[in-house]
Amino acid sequence: MEFFVDNLAPIMFINLIVFLLLGFPVAFSLAANGILYGLVAIELGMMQPALFQALPQRVLGIVSNDTLLAVPFFTLMGLILERSGMAEDLLETVGQLFGPIRGGLAIAVVLVGAMLAATTGVVSASVISMGLISLPIMLRYGYDRRLATGVIAASGTLSQIIPPSLVLIILADQLGRSIGDMYRGAMVPGLLLAGGYITYVLIMTLIKPTSAPALPEEARIYVKEDGSRGLRSLLVLTLIASVVSYFATQYYFSEHTQIPVDEKVVISLMAWGLTALAIALVNKLLGLGLLSEIAERVTFVMMPPLFLIFLVLGTIFIGVATPTEGGAMGAVGALVMAVSRGRFSWSLLRQAMDTTTKLSCFVVFILVGSTVFSLSFRGINGDIWVEHLLRGLPGGEWGFLIVVSLLTFFLAFFLDFFELAFIIVPLIGPVADKMGIDLIWFGVLLAVNMQTSFMHPPFGFALFYLRSVAPKDDYHDRVTGKLIPRVSTGDIYWGSVPFICIQLIMVAAVMVFPSMVTHYKDDIQMVDPSTVDFGTENVYGSDSYGGADDAGSGFR
Repeated sequence: MEFFVDNLAPIMFINLIVFLLLGFPVAFSLAANGILYGLVAIELGMMQPALFQALPQRVLGIVSNDTLLAVPFFTLMGLILERSGMAEDLLETVGQLFGPIRGGLAIAVVLVGAMLAATTGVVSASVISMGLISLPIMLRYGYDRRLATGVIAASGTLSQIIPPSLVLIILADQLGRSIGDMYRGAMVPGLLLAGGYITYVLIMTLIKPTSAPALPEEARIYVKEDGSRGLRSLLVLTLIASVVSYFATQYYFSEHTQIPVDEKVVISLMAWGLTALAIALVNKLLGLGLLSEIAERVTFVMMPPLFLIFLVLGTIFIGVATPTEGGAMGAVGALVMAVSRGRFSWSLLRQAMDTTTKLSCFVVFILVGSTVFSLSFRGINGDIWVEHLLRGLPGGEWGFLIVVSLLTFFLAFFLDFFELAFIIVPLIGPVADKMGIDLIWFGVLLAVNMQTSFMHPPFGFALFYLRSVAPKDDYHDRVTGKLIPRVSTGDIYWGSVPFICIQLIMVAAVMVFPSMVTHYKDDIQMVDPSTVDFGTENVYGSDSYGGADDAGSGFR
């Protein structure tokens, strides 16, 4: 009994892991363990019964948390966009743009995955869309199965690190930090991760050219009568828009000198996009014929998603809207895009709202269960046990970060990012804070690490999503008529391994180069405390309007 009392906290945590491995629902496993061990602790005199009286207030606090409103807004936005056909148009257009080079289709998948991540933020939508559209084309033209499946699954997981990611919202809430700062900090690692995927594809085209062949000429749609692709007019359009954007923004920045770097980038990109779209619209409406077909297609297909990204992330970065308000505007913008494309229907809206409601309830139930568990765990001093365990590791801060990263990586084999965020982060976050670690940087480090949970064989959700749409049997291609062999589960699993390695390299890079994340506070205006005038010299010797009283000093 003495051993049981002294080790109640680790026994409680191990019991939770056993429940999860047995397949019990996460929310109910957390809540049941919290209530069970809370009652045991009360019986043993280790916890006061009055502590459970705080539960109703904590649950109400979760339900009334404005920050978590961003979750249903971004989910609804992503689902509407996924069902409105935006992914299909992006993949077709970008695929035609990069297809004629080796590995072009795979590069297009990565670029579209990054754009979908910045608009939808939903892994399942990205992986399933790209699996249905891109995988048959890549198989048709001879792509290596492992490379094709790996790049699709990995590009879909960019939704977890490129804002507006749901996992970043949850991590910011659990760590008690600003979602906007978390978004700023995660942007560079997310874009570098996409760049790492493209680099791997290019390396594969050099090592094994047959693994990622170029799109054959008969498959190229946007070709002019003289045989050219019309890229010159696209290049000219890009240069003109860039020049106009540069001079317009320089004038604006000269009038507003105290603008942070991220706001400058957002405004510059917005000006560039508006200029390109305006030129394309004038050319189309007046029938000038100055732009090639591919130039018009790229402009009209890619600009609306870029405007939606500005509507969501841009307004957050420049301080016009909170993340919750940005999510609401994004959901409205997605509805407008669906209507403008003629894809909106009440059936679409009903399906999107139904899925959004289920996911939001899923998050809230896990958070309630996590609150019950953490209340009892802290009541029996489990937080102190975790702190002593982690702070006593050799190597100090580096030892803590390495152990936490390894723990997160191995738990990701069995748990998804929601479960990791609600179970692990409340335990290790306070320890990181006491060690003086920047929690935004720590949160982004965890997010990049948790991203691997979608790619881990055998339980990676991105692999499951891709398996559901990949061909399970041999089939005849509808375009070429050739017999295409099926994609095996082994192909999908082995294809994910190189991209997991790239994700782990990014974890190490974020750890070694924290400035990749901490740039978010470079533009914060620091105040020298010695220059602050609190105006307290004559507080007690003045009336409520600042005038001196009759006595000149003292209390009234």
